Amino acid sequence: MKNYFIAKSRRLRSTPYTSRIEKQGVTAYSIYNHMLLPAAFGSLEDSYHHLKEHVQIWDVAGERQVEISGKDSAKLVQLMTCRDLSKSKIGRCYYCPIIDDNAGMINDPVILKLQEDRWWISIADSDVILFAKGLAIGNNLNVKIFEPNVDIMAVQGPKSFKLMEKIFGEKITEMKFFGFDYFDFDGAKHLIAKSGWSKQGGYEIYVENTKSGLALYDKLFEEGKELNVKPGCPNLIERIESALLSYGNDMDNDDNPLECGLDKYVSLDTEINFLGKDKLKQIKKNGLIKKLMGVIIEAKEINVSKSIELIDKDNQKIGELRSGVYSPHFKKVIGIAMINKPYYNLSQTFKISINGTIFEGKVCDLPFI
Repeated sequence: MKNYFIAKSRRLRSTPYTSRIEKQGVTAYSIYNHMLLPAAFGSLEDSYHHLKEHVQIWDVAGERQVEISGKDSAKLVQLMTCRDLSKSKIGRCYYCPIIDDNAGMINDPVILKLQEDRWWISIADSDVILFAKGLAIGNNLNVKIFEPNVDIMAVQGPKSFKLMEKIFGEKITEMKFFGFDYFDFDGAKHLIAKSGWSKQGGYEIYVENTKSGLALYDKLFEEGKELNVKPGCPNLIERIESALLSYGNDMDNDDNPLECGLDKYVSLDTEINFLGKDKLKQIKKNGLIKKLMGVIIEAKEINVSKSIELIDKDNQKIGELRSGVYSPHFKKVIGIAMINKPYYNLSQTFKISINGTIFEGKVCDLPFI
């Protein structure tokens, strides 16, 4: 496939780490929240194996924050998500589907509770800040909403715990998953969460002090030499194998959280008020008409830049492939697909056209690993 250059501009923002990762050999970018997001450092498969065995430093500054503070901040945050946050605690992260009045997915961020009246919504790729401002104005809520200057770097992989302990001490290894705390480095405090967009374990560092953050970036590589540290980025193979959903790829505003398998983050039997609650109740009562599932395809390569139809033996459309990649573990193409009712069962087979060639496949459960 032919590669094209990205024309950088003011509205396509670089990150504080861009000059460093370009010296380190980034070979591809994606765009995330109007910002450059590294997408490859050489071979996808080599990076996959390295991530599962060692430790990587990721520039994920494109994962922007929407800060909501003020007297009505908790009310607004709850209005945006179908997950019950009434018992949420300061110092914890919460994965939260954000939906509209028709129960369509707007985003699936991680929400950090900083104080009782201050929150960060760590968003996937979409303009959630405009959605939040619209809800606040429409409901006459006393809140302040803005994008703070926070540039995340992630430390991911099984050796991430050893690397972070070398810099921040044993305390950082004692944090629970989806917890966060503040740690000192180079004269600045950094919010660090035990989280990240991989299943290999690690941390996300929410950098507010750019100078200190860049020094920390360099220190991680210096201290990580004996741990075989490398620059990296969210890995498509590892993501799909682990069924880490990607908003805009696996799901969008035409899908609801029940169809996306996010049932445990949907609170319909509580007293909380959120946008789209009545619609979700109706959807649950009527039953799902489609559902995100895994698929295994008897092919060796694929590139998914748009949805690809899945057809049964009678040439009926059973669904569409949303994400796909060759898995070195399964030695086949695996993917995440939206499967229509009544085809979302584990015995369902299909055909798919990839670059003009027909391949066989079957539906399976998620995650793959």
